[in-house]
Amino acid sequence: MQDDSSVQAGAGPQPEPIRFFGTTWVGHDGRYGLRRVGAAAGSLFAAVAACLVLRFAYQGLEIAAVGGFVNMLVVVMFAVCSAIAFRKTWEGFSSRPTGAATPDALRSLRAIGFVGVLLAYFLRSLVEAPGEKLHREEYETARAQYEKRRATRTGNPAARKSKGGKPRRR
Repeated sequence: MQDDSSVQAGAGPQPEPIRFFGTTWVGHDGRYGLRRVGAAAGSLFAAVAACLVLRFAYQGLEIAAVGGFVNMLVVVMFAVCSAIAFRKTWEGFSSRPTGAATPDALRSLRAIGFVGVLLAYFLRSLVEAPGEKLHREEYETARAQYEKRRATRTGNPAARKSKGGKPRRR
């Protein structure tokens, strides 16, 4: 879903859309506030539902009587993966991943620690659209570079004079 009402078509660099927000983050228009509330509520609801599913899975392990060591291992695994996934997701809202920490490399970790991802999304939605700060910085930098390049190109380049003061010949 993308709302381009705040973006001028063909006027330099275009903002990158954010999931669930489109380009409404540029001017905070197009029901931006409602989208933030919806994203926050949806991610919190999904995190609570995920915790209930994990609880049922843990109860299934207890019923199967796999032992205390396996139960502890499962709990620690989900806790550690959720903490790492939270941290990496939170960092991804403010900077682009570099090196080996690309989203593709962390896909399995984030799948296991999905509760951490959902909580990071919830907390960031309380402040801004997740990733808005990063996208805004990149967009403003691109706009400034575009305006700078555009300001240096004035007049008809074919009519410029050569070094000797005479018009160039073709």
